[in-house]
Amino acid sequence: MSTPRTARALARETLTRAILDAARARLRTEGPAGLSLRAVARDVGMVSSAVYRYFSSRDALLTALLLETYGELGDAVEVAEAAVARDDLGGRWLAACRALREWCVAHPGDFALLYGTPVPGYAAPQDTVEPATRVVRVLVAIVGDAHAAGLRPAPRPAGVADPADLVAGALSFVVAHGLVAPDAPTEAVVRTLMAWTELFGTVSFELFGHLVGSVADYPRWFDHVAARLAADLGIAVRL
Repeated sequence: MSTPRTARALARETLTRAILDAARARLRTEGPAGLSLRAVARDVGMVSSAVYRYFSSRDALLTALLLETYGELGDAVEVAEAAVARDDLGGRWLAACRALREWCVAHPGDFALLYGTPVPGYAAPQDTVEPATRVVRVLVAIVGDAHAAGLRPAPRPAGVADPADLVAGALSFVVAHGLVAPDAPTEAVVRTLMAWTELFGTVSFELFGHLVGSVADYPRWFDHVAARLAADLGIAVRL
């Protein structure tokens, strides 16, 4: 049996949660660069010096927010993709992509922290890398299953140099995590990386107003982007 938590531990958990919630609310109104411990302390009714007992600096608070929000986004995408039959590769891809967009649109402040303008003076620590890659690992796993099923990505365009040296680190990562077979074509990794960046780029354009007047229906447009990116990877998506 687990040891019951003390009243002091419960109080600390409650205040930590309140600080994180207040910080996320600040992200929605002021953006990551405007986040300050003093303002967050004021929001939760604490003196600023007391907040430092929970988070030693603004950077420590930003790191906690990154870990939490990357985790929530990863959960949303993984749960949506896992609900689709394993042999329905197109359905899995579309479910993952839709979950990606839906979470980001529902959490624009958190999206700005994860994928917006870098916060001046802040460098994310190494322990944020693993949660930050959860979404792309879902996409790569689908591509790996597509390769195992005999599907292949579109060939590299004529006249374009082989970018194998550019994605060597990514290829090593996905092979080491068992997401693709060691003989998976480099082009599959290249096009998955391109899909990952284009999916989040499309969401960014939507959230920051760059599609206004160009696209009439954002969800449908995103589905078409996702389907065409899947086709580049040899995966058929039905809309």
